[in-house]
Amino acid sequence: MVRVLLGVLMVRVLLILVQLVLCVALCGSILMQQRKSGGFSGMFGGGTQADGGAWQRMSGLTKISAVLMGLFMLISLILVVIS
Repeated sequence: MVRVLLGVLMVRVLLILVQLVLCVALCGSILMQQRKSGGFSGMFGGGTQADGGAWQRMSGLTKISAVLMGLFMLISLILVVIS
């Protein structure tokens, strides 16, 4: 029983450390991006284009930010379920 609790605690600590690294990386990737006048509407298409190729039009840093955001949210949900 003690080993199981210790294992869960170690997993939580590891996930928290990974989340901290993701947080710093996400902040850095967002701060390195150039400003655009579209804001969130420009990132998500803004309702002006219906071709569905938004992922191809995104810059590399925007794609990295989107992936880091998804990983951050996933690890946050896992930490909530574990605790």
